[in-house]
Amino acid sequence: MKKAILFLSLQFCILALTAQVNTDRVMAIGRNALYFEDYVLSIQYFNQVIKAKPWMAEPYFYRAVAKINLDDYQGAEEDCTLCLSRNAFWGQAYYARGIARQSLGKYDLAIEDYTRGLELRPNDRAMMTNRSIAFIQNKDTENAEIAFNELIKSYPKHSFGYLTRAAMYVEKGDTVNALSDYDKAIEIDPYYAPCYGNRAILLYQTGRLKEALSDLNEAIRLNTRESGYYINRGLVRYQMNDLRGAMADYDQVIDMDRDNLIARFNRGLLRFQVGDNNRAIEDFSVVIEQEPDNYMAYYNRALLNYEVGDYANSIKDFDVVLNQYPNFLPGYYSRSEAKRKLNDQAGADRDYWTAIRMEEKMNSGQRPNVASNTNNANPDDVDDENKTREQSDKNIAKFNRLVVYDKEEERNQKYQSDIRGRIQDRNVRIDMEPSFILTYYEREREVQVNTFYDRSVEDFNARMVLSWKLIITNHEAALIEDQIAAHFASINNYSAKIEKDPNNADYYFGRGLDYMLVQDFAEAIHNFDKVIEINPSYTLAYFNRAAVRYKQMEYTSSSTNSQNNDLTLMNIQLNGSQSISQAPKSQQRINEPKDTQRAHEHEQIIRDYTLVIQQNPGFIYSYYNRGNILCFQRDFRAAINDYNEAILRNPEFAEAYFNRGLAYLSLGNATSGIADLSKAGELGLLNAYSIIKRMTTRD
Repeated sequence: MKKAILFLSLQFCILALTAQVNTDRVMAIGRNALYFEDYVLSIQYFNQVIKAKPWMAEPYFYRAVAKINLDDYQGAEEDCTLCLSRNAFWGQAYYARGIARQSLGKYDLAIEDYTRGLELRPNDRAMMTNRSIAFIQNKDTENAEIAFNELIKSYPKHSFGYLTRAAMYVEKGDTVNALSDYDKAIEIDPYYAPCYGNRAILLYQTGRLKEALSDLNEAIRLNTRESGYYINRGLVRYQMNDLRGAMADYDQVIDMDRDNLIARFNRGLLRFQVGDNNRAIEDFSVVIEQEPDNYMAYYNRALLNYEVGDYANSIKDFDVVLNQYPNFLPGYYSRSEAKRKLNDQAGADRDYWTAIRMEEKMNSGQRPNVASNTNNANPDDVDDENKTREQSDKNIAKFNRLVVYDKEEERNQKYQSDIRGRIQDRNVRIDMEPSFILTYYEREREVQVNTFYDRSVEDFNARMVLSWKLIITNHEAALIEDQIAAHFASINNYSAKIEKDPNNADYYFGRGLDYMLVQDFAEAIHNFDKVIEINPSYTLAYFNRAAVRYKQMEYTSSSTNSQNNDLTLMNIQLNGSQSISQAPKSQQRINEPKDTQRAHEHEQIIRDYTLVIQQNPGFIYSYYNRGNILCFQRDFRAAINDYNEAILRNPEFAEAYFNRGLAYLSLGNATSGIADLSKAGELGLLNAYSIIKRMTTRD
């Protein structure tokens, strides 16, 4: 760590000496890193600006934003306060501090921040929404209702306002108004799965099981990867005595996430009920492995081990439960029977008479002494009206009940995502698959779709001219501190080598990669320029220069159009009449080129990809990346031609099918678009299925 800090200090001091232009440059690079979600790196840059010019408000604000994204809410709160002490009129700083305080449970202070922020930025939807939620979290439903009414009046076509106000009505016990708001949210946005998922919970709680089932079916149709919908549908099906359907839902959740403990526990109970004892034991064993203090799972496994004749392990599990719950009568009776099966008559009698004496005391109105760290374990105290228990309910007498999410967990699901301001990104926007780049690190993916390969890259790696292995990916990973330090050290090493051998293109290429990884795009491009100047046939330098130019353009556009984040490019037709007008993350931040400078930037990027194709026609990622740029220019037919070329060379190129499908849909060709999305889904891009469902007429 000391070495890491030393390397960073040396490099940043070089960049941020005393000259104004250098400080501005470090600030710009930090914002680059922040924009591309490289939060640890961005903080290091902002630290250097603060050290050089501690009177500036801006670096404190952006460092706070990075800390919020790293869940360092206390640090973010402090940075926002430092920002506002330097500039009390920075509206977004009040918003950021409100998020930090809200996440820390300081609801009164968060409300104050949002109120002050709204004075500076009237009718800011995000602040209005968060303030409304903060009122609910502060148990102030009266002001929450007023705040939601203001939000809905200002944004009557925004479904999330109705959705969160409905959650407030649920907490007040006003199911009539809650259902009315859920209905309105669905009317506004019938393609937003949480509208149906949240309404289903209310319908389930009010006993309207068939309607709840219908809503959960629709939520799953719209979002096939949300495990919570399957868990809730399993509960509904169980209440409707559809054990087979409930089992299928828990199977689906476990297929998506084998360590989902709610699904594992519930499936174990269902398997127990239908006599599938050995596989039920497997499920409870997984739960116990992940949660060693889950005594409900121990007790169920003890009963199952007894059923399959494994009396020794049954007794071991009973021991664990009774050590924690020494007044649990059924445990003594059950352990007594297991000991009797092993011919331990003395132990069996001891457990039996212990249970009898405890039962006599309870019948006479006494309670057995219990350890202070145990919960009630008397079956007589358990109501029989409900077949479920909350996850946090540790009453061992409810060992055979299906688990539901805690009420607090439900609140988090309803509110927390919008507090962080990402709900539209995750559930509404249609994202194209990103462009590819040559780098050293790749972000882990939920499903590994493909191993990206090119012979020229393998041949380059075989030369061993770089310190790390070069890979092709479109899912870059943010650097950790050790990696940041390593790449600044690598910049120094390459600089020393270049001083000795200024005509070595590989040294410039390696240094360009390092600058790219630390988000210094200007220097990265300068180094790739130098590579090409020395060796005009250096194909990989053209490819990465284009990729970095696009990153630089993307960031610049986000800065100049920060007030236009809802701009969209693709207009995908639904059933000939409706449309989803959404764009990829990167695409949303880039307007259609209207001026000469933007057109020139696009032309430079396309020229580089074209040169790569001329030098290496088999390098499929250049066709794909060029297709993405053409999509951003709304030249969908030309983009489709490039995706065709990529697919021709690799018929398993899932990302090319996916983006070609969106391009076809943008041209109104639903048949070809859905066919391509289907192929992309088949090849592992699972969100393709969600888009296909949104293209289909709802029943």
